Amino acid sequence: MSLRLAEALIARGRPAEIVNADAMQLYRGMDIGTAKLPLADRRGIPHHLFDELEVTEEAAVAWYQREARHAIEGILERGGDAILVGGSGLYVSSVIYDFRFPPRDDDVRARLESALERDGVDAMHSRLRSLDPAAAERIDPRNVRRVLRALEVLGQGESTHGAALPSAPVLWHVPTTLIGVHLGRAELVAKLDERVERMWERGLLEEVRRLRVRGLEEGTTAPRAIGYAQALAQLDGGLPESQAIAETQALTRRYARRQVSWFRRYADVRWTDPGADAGVLAESPA
Repeated sequence: MSLRLAEALIARGRPAEIVNADAMQLYRGMDIGTAKLPLADRRGIPHHLFDELEVTEEAAVAWYQREARHAIEGILERGGDAILVGGSGLYVSSVIYDFRFPPRDDDVRARLESALERDGVDAMHSRLRSLDPAAAERIDPRNVRRVLRALEVLGQGESTHGAALPSAPVLWHVPTTLIGVHLGRAELVAKLDERVERMWERGLLEEVRRLRVRGLEEGTTAPRAIGYAQALAQLDGGLPESQAIAETQALTRRYARRQVSWFRRYADVRWTDPGADAGVLAESPA
């Protein structure tokens, strides 16, 4: 849809470029497991913020916000429309809304990491629940990085981590048009399950072997990506392939439910089906 929308905008004399908002597509070499569009299939449309990080680096939303807004400002200065595409909810929100991030505190983080090593992530999530129940409800207990970040923010004197859209979000850039792609639950689940099967068929295990040589397991974000964690476990003999696929499918369905919940809270979204007429969608600038 983003490609068709870009082509429709270009046909109307408005140059259009695409900006990635998928946290895992920021990584070089993570192609099959993220369904990253190959260069040859991008129809000559400029794409930004793909393949920006090594798998050993951390994908931090504050860094992403700065880079994405810089890319968008460049597109607008060239007289074009920027099409922000992706499903990482906080990443999308950080760009389109007036999101501001608390600073980092290395001393607080060091103390939290020591506590994590001593007590485990369940204890850390319980601590977060006692300090900020709303944030604990929104943050996956298994997402160690986000749990520690929430505690780090609280440790700097903030009353809440937030971890969600503000109650009355303000657009960063006006005009901004929000387009949501909707599929019925049954159709969506079938497509998700088929996609996971294709990941293994197209060589996800070989991709993970190559990334492992480049330090995949040394990273804080990339090795926990859905599908990659299961492929690593399969390569290590901890999961048979059928179970690795089934686990990836279940986690993907769960993540999709969270995406739907996140984006349903956006005001003024134009919900449409994947086959919608791009010419109609292009009538409003993105």
